[in-house]
Amino acid sequence: MYIYLSMRRRGQVSRSKKAPRPEEVVAARNDPRLRKALDRRRKDPEWRLRGRCRTVDPETFFPEPQARESPRAALELCSNCTVRASCLASALDAGDRNGVWGGTTPRERQAMLIAWRDTVAVALSALVPIPSPAAVSAAGPGQGLGGWRRP
Repeated sequence: MYIYLSMRRRGQVSRSKKAPRPEEVVAARNDPRLRKALDRRRKDPEWRLRGRCRTVDPETFFPEPQARESPRAALELCSNCTVRASCLASALDAGDRNGVWGGTTPRERQAMLIAWRDTVAVALSALVPIPSPAAVSAAGPGQGLGGWRRP
């Protein structure tokens, strides 16, 4: 987080990103990396201790956009990492759109983020109890949904 904030102060983090094209979102929904990340979501809280990136300079994962540096070095490190899916899941949960996470570029992750939010919202709505209209009216005036809302 410190690295991100210092990069933002230096103007290295882009704030205006183009929205992904619809075909990019469709491709992201079918991406096996996204499916693995969904499977690993919050199952491995200590993934950072085993990542290949822990011994590498963090600047490697945040190439300067103005200098048009390539993220190839970071993507190469991620390609053989055992915690790539957990890393990607963490970045998507946080909505991180900068740097290389889980072997994905910011552009790839931006499209994945739309698919991620749709999938996670559907999964969460299955867990949140939503009372039937009859139960709401039976609760009496002012009781409503008791603070529960569909995410």
